[in-house]
Amino acid sequence: MLDGAGASGLTMRGLADRLGVHANTLYSYTSDKTSLIDDVLDDVLAEVESPHPDDDPATALHTIMRSTYSVLIAHRRLVPLYVQRQGARGPNARRLGDIMFEILERAGIVGDLAVEAQHVLVVYTIGSSAYSTGAPMAGGTPTSDHDERDARAFLSGLGWLISGIGV
Repeated sequence: MLDGAGASGLTMRGLADRLGVHANTLYSYTSDKTSLIDDVLDDVLAEVESPHPDDDPATALHTIMRSTYSVLIAHRRLVPLYVQRQGARGPNARRLGDIMFEILERAGIVGDLAVEAQHVLVVYTIGSSAYSTGAPMAGGTPTSDHDERDARAFLSGLGWLISGIGV
């Protein structure tokens, strides 16, 4: 429902109807619409490809961020929600964050520098996907289609960021 109509098109009653249950049944699984949306945003991150353990750090970071960008583009109606919530914070988001910290540590980037590097890469990726999908920064409905030029620009910028971080 979120991919189809965005957050404004999701109601607990509408979801319950679609699932063939009573609305109050949903509250056995989630506390409210916001929690449900947060869970969905995190579940989408399960689609992000993990790098191969033997990849060098630059290749590994490139893999995880390229895959994140692709997943966000595939779920373009959710991009404004990632922007509003400044990412996701559930178990899949934490797993990806841990992977990024492990990669950065292999490259000799630790502590506050690793936190800053991770933040820059995540913000760049979410921001680029918002730009590519035409997702308004304050939410709403994306207005333009993603194209190959945006993807190429994202990959170029990603390479520059990874190099600049010193990986």
